[in-house]
Amino acid sequence: MARSILLLISCAGMMLGISLGFRQALGLFLTPITVEVGVGRESFALGMGLMNLVWGLGAPFAGALTDRYGAGWVTVAGALLYATGLAVLTISGDGGQLIAGGVLVGLGLSGTGFTVVLGTVGRIVPEAQRSAALGLVAAGGSIGQFMSLPYTYSLIAGFGWSLALLALAASALLMAPLAYGLREKPAPAMDGPRQAMGAAFREALGVPSYWLLNAGFFVCGFHLAFIGVHLPAFLQDEGFGPGLATVALSVVGLANIAGSYGFGVLGGYYSKKNLLSLLYLGRAAVIMMFITLPITDVTVLLFSGAMGFLWLGTVPLTSGLVAEMFGTRYMAMLFGIVFLGHQFGGFLGAWLGGVAFDTFGSYDAMWWISIALGIVSALLHWPIAERRAGMVAAR
Repeated sequence: MARSILLLISCAGMMLGISLGFRQALGLFLTPITVEVGVGRESFALGMGLMNLVWGLGAPFAGALTDRYGAGWVTVAGALLYATGLAVLTISGDGGQLIAGGVLVGLGLSGTGFTVVLGTVGRIVPEAQRSAALGLVAAGGSIGQFMSLPYTYSLIAGFGWSLALLALAASALLMAPLAYGLREKPAPAMDGPRQAMGAAFREALGVPSYWLLNAGFFVCGFHLAFIGVHLPAFLQDEGFGPGLATVALSVVGLANIAGSYGFGVLGGYYSKKNLLSLLYLGRAAVIMMFITLPITDVTVLLFSGAMGFLWLGTVPLTSGLVAEMFGTRYMAMLFGIVFLGHQFGGFLGAWLGGVAFDTFGSYDAMWWISIALGIVSALLHWPIAERRAGMVAAR
């Protein structure tokens, strides 16, 4: 790869590592914040759910700005909002700060997360290397998760949750200089149709496969948010110490390095939509085994490793499908719309987890819903037409 492409991939991977890593580590704050502030788990879960929802709502707009002006200033603004949101979470209150902080972090993620970063990479990297490059960048997010969890846990253990959040806020500002590697404005139309942005948007909404992709990605968001936010509390409810939750989520991040890159590479050789169907079926099977077998340290780590391998492998495959169907000129915007479905799922996964626990005193219903949704998503991906659509096909 050319040096500029290597710089792009390196900066993109590190940016995702920070933005996704710190976001994933927020689940470690559920118990200390709710205990000290004196609010139920639903309040924390609502804040995290809104973070996911605002992230999704902002993603298409951030993507559209990136498609038109490049990713540089979009990612800088996202880094500043992200850091501000983490700092707001430390403010004393009755739970309102959790909502405000969650909204700001969500806005920050829309500028530093998948849609802007992967949209830029997907458009600049040549088609022959695109799937593997997307997998490498997604793996960067996994490395960040692996490193952020023990970093966050040590901060909480050594300084308390409030100072730990301030330290994360300062660390999040490191994303701003990484925008240097993404500052280059892509060529106007490398392999996409020469059409206006609005026309591309309307065209995509008229393609049934695009809707199926949206619906299927909803399930990915549900799984990731529910497990990421509530697994630490679930394990403590089962009698395990907080250290196991940190190790478990770190294992998710470690296994996801292989999964993200591996599925990205496989997507260059095999049907992406079939790989997605198998991935979601795999998730359903892993969750079912986890909740039906005795929960021990060993089964927790095995579950974390298996889920980690299937964690973000959806991202290079899903974003790659968007590029295949519509080209890359408006990839950031069009993937942003698909990602909005993902984040609606993330909102429900995070929030309903808190509602279910406060209502029933357990997460049992959420685990079974996650299994059913995995099966549904596998079925939704199977009939997707994996080919160029509309103006792209007619070119």
